[in-house]
Amino acid sequence: MIRKEFERVSPESVGISSRHIEELISRLESDHTEMHGIMIMRYGKVCTEGWWNPYSPGLRHGLQSLTKTYAATAVGIACTEGLLSLDTKIIDIFTEEAPKQPEGNLENLKVRDVLCMGCGMEEMPKATKNWIRDFLHIPVKHTPGTTFMYNSMGSSLLGAIVRKLTGLGLQDYLKPRLLDKIGIDADNLRWFYLPDGMEVGGGGLFATTEDNLRLMKLYMDGGVWEGERILSEDYVIKATSFQNASATEALVNPPATDNFLGYGFQIWMCKPEGVYRADGAMGQFAICCPRQDMIIAVNETAFGAEGIQMTLDYIWEFLNKIDPDIKQLPEDKSAEDKLSYRMSHLSIKNPDYSPYRKEFEKFNGLRYIISEGKPAWEINMMQEIVGGEFSDGIKEFEFYFDRTGVMLRFKQDGADHILSIAVDGSRFFNKLSVKGSVVDKVLMSGCFISEQIFSITARWPETCFEKTLEFHFKGDDQISIKTTTMPFCTTIPGGTLKANDPEWASAKTMA
Repeated sequence: MIRKEFERVSPESVGISSRHIEELISRLESDHTEMHGIMIMRYGKVCTEGWWNPYSPGLRHGLQSLTKTYAATAVGIACTEGLLSLDTKIIDIFTEEAPKQPEGNLENLKVRDVLCMGCGMEEMPKATKNWIRDFLHIPVKHTPGTTFMYNSMGSSLLGAIVRKLTGLGLQDYLKPRLLDKIGIDADNLRWFYLPDGMEVGGGGLFATTEDNLRLMKLYMDGGVWEGERILSEDYVIKATSFQNASATEALVNPPATDNFLGYGFQIWMCKPEGVYRADGAMGQFAICCPRQDMIIAVNETAFGAEGIQMTLDYIWEFLNKIDPDIKQLPEDKSAEDKLSYRMSHLSIKNPDYSPYRKEFEKFNGLRYIISEGKPAWEINMMQEIVGGEFSDGIKEFEFYFDRTGVMLRFKQDGADHILSIAVDGSRFFNKLSVKGSVVDKVLMSGCFISEQIFSITARWPETCFEKTLEFHFKGDDQISIKTTTMPFCTTIPGGTLKANDPEWASAKTMA
């Protein structure tokens, strides 16, 4: 792949005020979210970009449901290649998995219905090895294409359609047809996989902020990249326009008012006229604004549906300040320099800090075995839609406290691991591979809460998640362990979120 880099220019040179961008950044840095990265493009030129340390331009980031737009793009390319049409019936693709005598609604379920969340079902199958068969045996209670239900397994079915027709999974199919052509490094992508080996098209991709911007630039440009047609014009028009009413989202996700306005092909319609977005949980956005000829890509951990909507509302306020007819503004060097400095010095909040407590060194080398509960250094947000095997949890561990850092040895999933933990208000970089995970970068920080409690926080910078384990020392022979996960919620079928309660475990010294 030979990647052509986008031109980097000042905001004023493309008709945007640096002061307005700085106002947007200030609003995005409020308490509703934790920002990770942002890119703003106008007229095909990047005029603003920045990542909040430890996040960075080349670091892939969990996309959650923004993955769906990649899966739909694969189907769009297959349509463009003539392998199928939007009106191809699903049972004609999956003849072996479909019921022998499909009922009327299932018999009429078409590719276009799956693309627009119009499967007509009221539930999703679980992620099992036979999930496609299970999907096609769920009652289709409504006429396909007439009702909206957010169906992540339906999005994974889009990838399965491509595999059924070509023998290739999403990664292998998209690499020569999309990724290499638009400048996405396929080797840097990571996927969660379903038990049958299919990529999780409903939410399992990890890609960079710019990867997402490049994908949506293809849609903004009508399916053409540097003169080569990748997606048919007809497919792009349909994908980026109203195909299914999504007003029922108001019943299941009331704060997310931008979700009530309609759905294209795995793309949401937005409040500003003509604006559409690829969208993943907790604020993974690639937003196309045709009237302003702009694309805005965001990675963040927004807190709840309210936080996600606040980010969108701030972006809409920013868009309102941009005159589509003004192509260039006078140079504003002072504002440009101020914005440039700010964007190059972004950082998330530092870890909690407390002075080192030497008295914890008496626990050095003591081996503890888990006697109750299942603490684990893992993130299992995808377990309900991925299935398969996940971590069995920590079985035993030992600490080595030192004011230069703390070492934690532990056994998890039958393997021995070592983590280095910063105790000076910074984070130590570690690599940790555990069962069921496709990310291995983890940043570790520790804090002495009291003379009996040592808290460790693990942040996975390729995700929206961090996990804190509080070790409550009870004498020399027992420890209680309290686990909390940020952002204190998990995805459940339907794409909604539920709060997580802290989990407790116990450990005792080995005899």
